Amino acid sequence: MTETDTRKVAFGVVLLAISTVLIFGPGALDVAVPVVAIAAGALGLAAGALLVGTSDPGRPV
Repeated sequence: MTETDTRKVAFGVVLLAISTVLIFGPGALDVAVPVVAIAAGALGLAAGALLVGTSDPGRPV
């Protein structure tokens, strides 16, 4: 078994959660949001997925 980097996983999950709130939160509350916040949320989702996907020392899928 290989050792998974738990710090990368934890940071990636936190980043995914914050980005999800940035994207879906204002829509659920029916509040207008700047496009910059939505773009930052999309980049955060990509970065969080990358961190979680590469947390294993093996070859990423």
